[in-house]
Amino acid sequence: MTAAAIANPGMSAWAALVERAHVAPGETVLVNGATGTAGRIAVQLAKHLGAAKVIATGRNLKELEEMKALGANCVIPFTINTDHPSGAHDYEEALKQTFTEGIDIVVDYLWGKTAETVLVALAKTVEDNPVRFVQVGGSSGEVKIELPGAVLRSAAINLMGSGVGSVSRKGLVQAIAHVFHAVGPAGLQIATRVEPLANVEKVWEKATGKPRVVFTIGY
Repeated sequence: MTAAAIANPGMSAWAALVERAHVAPGETVLVNGATGTAGRIAVQLAKHLGAAKVIATGRNLKELEEMKALGANCVIPFTINTDHPSGAHDYEEALKQTFTEGIDIVVDYLWGKTAETVLVALAKTVEDNPVRFVQVGGSSGEVKIELPGAVLRSAAINLMGSGVGSVSRKGLVQAIAHVFHAVGPAGLQIATRVEPLANVEKVWEKATGKPRVVFTIGY
């Protein structure tokens, strides 16, 4: 069940960290949107691949606290919506304080306002050390951000994406294999829910991504 559940989110996490960011032992990695299924795997893989510090961000503080058991060294919650007008500013300040201690890689699963806030915080704190910002998904539902040119001019930020096209199909297939091999040594954990294939229509409409649904075929 683990193999069926972890293949896709594990592939995206491995491709972002290894194929695109080329994570190295001792580096600091931030996962923006760490409480999603792929984000959880990214936190675990970053630690397994030698990251000295893993920072997890997300909306749900309870779920963020759970990330500490999966390898996150610190967590940063955020609330960015019309009901919290200071949310983006509060998030930026928390990020800036953390970034002053060093940051090498950002793996972004959200895009939208949170990604924009991370980039601005990087521009205000990063100096000589280049930061690799890897955009993986758009779970926020926001397809665009406001990115002033000064953000990229004033800091050493390497902005890139990770997915089909930016990573070769061969690289994505190899990423799945690497994740499978890492499940045991890294102790990768992924919540699964098993359902018979006959329930696919009913389950699909209500699926939220957590736990990961695995369909079985009876013989």
